[in-house]
Amino acid sequence: MELRSSAHTDTFTRDGLPPPEQWPHLTDLGYPDRLNCGAELLDATLARMGADRPAFLGAGGEVWTYGELRARVDAIAHTLSGPLGVVPGNRVLLRGPTSPWLAACWLAVMKAGAVAVTVLAAHRPGELATICRLARVGHALCDVRSVGDLALAGVPGLRITTFGGDAPDDLVRCARPGGAPYEAVPTASDDVALIAFTSGTTGRPKGCLHFHRDVLAIADTFSARVLRPRPDDVFAGSPPLGFTFGLGGLVVFPLRAGASAYLAEWGGPERLLGDIAARRLSVLFTAPTAYRAMLPKLAGYDVSSLRRCVSAGENLPAATWRAWYEATGLRIINGIGATELLHIFLSAADDAIRPGTTGLPVPGYEARVVGPDGRPVPDGEPGLLAVRGPTGCRYLADPRQTAYVRDGWNLTGDTYIRERDGYFRYVARADDMIVSAGYNIAGPEVEDALLRHPDVAEAAVVGRPDEERGEVVVAHVVLRDGVPPGEETAAALRAFVKTRIAPYKCPRELVFRDALPRTPTGKIQRFRLRDGALE
Repeated sequence: MELRSSAHTDTFTRDGLPPPEQWPHLTDLGYPDRLNCGAELLDATLARMGADRPAFLGAGGEVWTYGELRARVDAIAHTLSGPLGVVPGNRVLLRGPTSPWLAACWLAVMKAGAVAVTVLAAHRPGELATICRLARVGHALCDVRSVGDLALAGVPGLRITTFGGDAPDDLVRCARPGGAPYEAVPTASDDVALIAFTSGTTGRPKGCLHFHRDVLAIADTFSARVLRPRPDDVFAGSPPLGFTFGLGGLVVFPLRAGASAYLAEWGGPERLLGDIAARRLSVLFTAPTAYRAMLPKLAGYDVSSLRRCVSAGENLPAATWRAWYEATGLRIINGIGATELLHIFLSAADDAIRPGTTGLPVPGYEARVVGPDGRPVPDGEPGLLAVRGPTGCRYLADPRQTAYVRDGWNLTGDTYIRERDGYFRYVARADDMIVSAGYNIAGPEVEDALLRHPDVAEAAVVGRPDEERGEVVVAHVVLRDGVPPGEETAAALRAFVKTRIAPYKCPRELVFRDALPRTPTGKIQRFRLRDGALE
């Protein structure tokens, strides 16, 4: 597979691509050789639909038109490639709560030909340091509210520029609109646009490299063919832009359609319901957990503006789908995606929806269920979900590439059943990853945080099925001699863990044990903890 001539001066990401023979089969959607997704999403949409349309709405009531958005994005891009010294191919870390400014920074990084590394505001210093080391990040644009942990990460040589504060060198002050337009760097369609990090089952994050053409592909497949947005839609949702689910649903899809997006940090189900009513939101992206949490509170809010509801991040139970439909008359569009494939690849909408199933392959994608030998299993039998299409897994310099991609197919780590009529039904995760409220949580990473506490001798973390969150994190802990088990100790351990890793990874339950079950060779038998065999 021959790559186009790169526009990147800094070739780190291209050098870090896996060998072409390890790539999945990729469907060609016919994009031109030179393509900048930032220019396509913003400049091309503005030229097609006008500058006076609303683009981004903020929590403070501000409304940015497409013209105002472009002026701000161009000013940021000029600052990046001018005073900040960012050259095409440099990695730029983006951190902060969801806001119009964070999205504008992402678009500016795209137009400047740099590579966005968008992380969660919840990431702790150690996690940020690991991501920056793996991606060799030298620049960061950070909301002033989220700069503390990034500074504590102590990343060598990292230049942090804040926005939203009062400092004289704040990005908002330095990047004032009104200057010359910024001509987007003519990146190749297969130049890397972003590195999205996902945790593996060991807790060591994997960087997923996605091209400029990939960003448009998710809009031109799932969004255009399944979601089918309209220019008058107002998008919103709970996933942060550090998740590709949020990046697609709150930035890429609305801009590609000439629609608008309400960009505000997640404030819980009641605040989201209030925003739906006040902002007349029409397209909602969130996880099943949030839909379940909103159900008992619906009576107090006007949600009549909603037109499309999308669910992903965890399996959507049929009962939740039916309860939402009975309460609102809206059919939730269920879907499964992966950071490795950037966004949703199995889904269904409208009359094609079948509650209890994920759906069908999104147009442009293929899917099948395979056995351990990689061959398709008969319909009705469980196996591993294999997918291929215009996007796919390309890990940044990671030997786990060959485990995820086999024979040109992406193996997502999910167990599925394909029904006789072609619908795909989720069974379970095929590995030890815990999926709780849409968050992927690696058990060994939580164990490592617990074991750093002086009172913990051993720890094993597993997921337990939960009706509200899909799964919850349960930690089985062996305390050191003399440490009393009980709620006071559990509270102290939770508080300690939250200082080491993101709070959503913290165990919701702690079970104190005298010993952990092990094999004769000393390996922990996590299956016995999961299935309750020790109770």
